[in-house]
Amino acid sequence: MASDVTPERQRTQEEPARPDVRERAHELVDRLQDTQISALVGLLKTMVDPVAAALRDAPMDDEPITEEEERAVKESREWFKHNPGIPFE
Repeated sequence: MASDVTPERQRTQEEPARPDVRERAHELVDRLQDTQISALVGLLKTMVDPVAAALRDAPMDDEPITEEEERAVKESREWFKHNPGIPFE
């Protein structure tokens, strides 16, 4: 999978933040309410986790469902009406 990270962003990811910028970030975090902290944690996780960021930025699957797929889903639903599910264990 090719990286979509620009050279500027790559540099930003590799260079440590200046101490004054990091300190300012801490000051701002300390002023947040608990619910805002929770939202911030989610944001930070996606910023530092490239897989989460890739999933977040992936295009929606807008491919139309084929008649064959519709038929397979219908058959599957009918099968489950008369049979128990099969465990994955």
